[in-house]
Amino acid sequence: MSKFITNRWIHFAFLSSLLFVAVAVISPENSLRNRIQLIVFDYFLTQNPRESTGQVGVIDIDDQSLLELGQWPWPRTKMAEIVDNLDALGARVIAFDGVLAEEDRTSLKHLVDTLPDDVRSSLLEGRGQVELDNDAVLAQSLERYGRFVSGFTHGIENKDPERKTSFRVKQDVKEHFLKSSFRFNTVARFIPVLEKASKGNGSFMANPELDNVIRRTPMIFTNGTRKELFPSLSIEAVRLYHDKFPYPLLKYNEDFKISNFSNLYALDIGDYTVPVDSDGEIWVHFRKGDYRDAYVPAYKVLDKAFHDEIRPAIDGKVIYIASSAEGLKDLRSTPMGLLPGVEIHVNATEQILDGNFLRRPLIVLNAENYFILVVGLFFILLTPLLGVNWLFLVATCSAAAAFSFSYLGFKEYGLLIDPVYPSLSIGVIFVASSMLKYLRSEAERRQIKGAFGLYVSPDFMKELTKDPDKLKLGGEVKDLSVMFTDIRSFTTISESLTPEELIQLMNDFLTPMSNLVMDNRGTIDKYMGDAMMAFWNAPLDDPEHARHARTVALKMNEALVPINEQLKQKAEAEGKDPLVLNAGIGINTGPCSVGNMGSKQRFAYSALGDAVNLASRLEGQTKEYGVNVLVGEDTQKAVPDYAFAELDLLQVKGKTKPVKIFTLLGDETFAGQDAYKKWMTAHQSMLAAYRIADFDCAAQDLNDARKAAKAIAGTTLDAYYDMYAARIAELAKNPPESDWGGVFVAKSK
Repeated sequence: MSKFITNRWIHFAFLSSLLFVAVAVISPENSLRNRIQLIVFDYFLTQNPRESTGQVGVIDIDDQSLLELGQWPWPRTKMAEIVDNLDALGARVIAFDGVLAEEDRTSLKHLVDTLPDDVRSSLLEGRGQVELDNDAVLAQSLERYGRFVSGFTHGIENKDPERKTSFRVKQDVKEHFLKSSFRFNTVARFIPVLEKASKGNGSFMANPELDNVIRRTPMIFTNGTRKELFPSLSIEAVRLYHDKFPYPLLKYNEDFKISNFSNLYALDIGDYTVPVDSDGEIWVHFRKGDYRDAYVPAYKVLDKAFHDEIRPAIDGKVIYIASSAEGLKDLRSTPMGLLPGVEIHVNATEQILDGNFLRRPLIVLNAENYFILVVGLFFILLTPLLGVNWLFLVATCSAAAAFSFSYLGFKEYGLLIDPVYPSLSIGVIFVASSMLKYLRSEAERRQIKGAFGLYVSPDFMKELTKDPDKLKLGGEVKDLSVMFTDIRSFTTISESLTPEELIQLMNDFLTPMSNLVMDNRGTIDKYMGDAMMAFWNAPLDDPEHARHARTVALKMNEALVPINEQLKQKAEAEGKDPLVLNAGIGINTGPCSVGNMGSKQRFAYSALGDAVNLASRLEGQTKEYGVNVLVGEDTQKAVPDYAFAELDLLQVKGKTKPVKIFTLLGDETFAGQDAYKKWMTAHQSMLAAYRIADFDCAAQDLNDARKAAKAIAGTTLDAYYDMYAARIAELAKNPPESDWGGVFVAKSK
């Protein structure tokens, strides 16, 4: 689990899998995705309905008409009268949104056989066959009118409805729509005499979406054997609206080759082109306003007293006959609410005549996936480089751009672009990438705490865990201030102690020493028995690393005072000689290689380099010079305001070039004392005389420097001056060679 949390490649693979699922697995036909996008399309449609052109009207068999003319069904003679009057009023096409599937039982031919012979003879006298059959009367009106469209829908009859027109279509396109278009098996249709008399015949079957809301309507249907294609009621109405009654041409859309914003297929009806989806449907672009404004009650059509009033609503238009009466009306759920079923055909017809379509072509589906792919890859690739706030801003802007582009595409071009699913997909990838980034950061922080928590100060640790990028693992070269410290005469001390006492002594010594290092932004490299190595300026940058190292060196021997007091009291209680702990400290500053070092099985954060070696050698020379602290020249230069005293030009073991070494006596306050400045004058004079081999003068200056040093509180350099006095006396007896420059070559580490 920890490997999953911290491994960037595993994160990349996981997020890439999410992206693959979003783009390739969850298709636009997925039910959940489909439901989401339909909600958005409904909102767009309600906010931007189509302006009605007024080219289509409805004759409404409403409650008032039933009150005026009687219950439904009306005699076919009434229907014939309606057709004749609509013809007189200038109706361009009449389409019936329903079926007249049974013969008119009120026809005289159904009554004569039940009458006495004399009555039957009297009734038939002078009457033709048509007069006896109301259906024949209506059929004559339909033939005379010549632009009537009958309809068919789901039913129980196995016989296919009569096709009044055939699609002109290439075989490959036909094969496609035979497989993919809306299929019916059994139908309810006009009785044969009326179907034959109609000039057009189309289906008004509905095809709601998953939520039973009608947003699309089929233009093309196929029968149960999938051998023939049939038109919709609206297609037939448009065909008859055209002057030449053209055969519909079903084809690949030529505009698709020019503009990918067109549908792949199109249906040409004379001058009108209908872009259809691959299943032969179109999206209904519903009109705005009160649809009832375009409705004309049927009783007004029958009453010529109203003809002047209703003529503008009928003349030159496609007229649908339908019903809104209680018990007869066919309500359908649409994005605009519950509407009469005829409104589906009215809107489909009008938008065909107006050329105002909603489209969801292939390029839109591809654009949605490309959007997810591009933005998703952005998150996957840049999550390691950007903060969560920036990622959130990108996610928010991406979603806003998707919704804006989608809304603009709908409003200006009738394009149905889904902004929700792409935004949700990006949101999931954003959340997942942010969570993984957070988990990885937490794991890195735990790793850092585990690796460095016992070696660096708590404040330093907080800084490191807040920004793990400051930690560069694996190795780098940078300037460090390195410190070595150990207990003087540790071997002698350890011989007088039991193992338990020795361990306790080491803990008593190393604990305050370690605390001083960590409290001053230092890193503890390692413990080596009685010794400790620490450095500054890694793993985090510390511009004041030399000053912090000097501060720790000054405080270390001070920290031993209470420990030595406790050891003294314990020794007196046990009747033993007291143990006195004294630390030798070597400090040097210079370039070092620092990072994780070791093997694959075990490694540690450590530093290597010449500067490290010199610090170790300086610590070893503290007992030779009789001081607690020895400091390299680079360290002294980094903190020139501290009280340093140059001690020698020393060539340590393993090096060929001498280095100036210094002891550290105090901070800047100490360095500001007049006594310190006076002493430094005498001390520097001694070193200058010594290095030019003027040993008599050097001996005199040494005595002056010794006296000046004793006048400074807290300064004990007697051992150092004793060593130098002996060295000067020896050199006076045995003068060095002429090229001697005062360099002392150390014989031990």
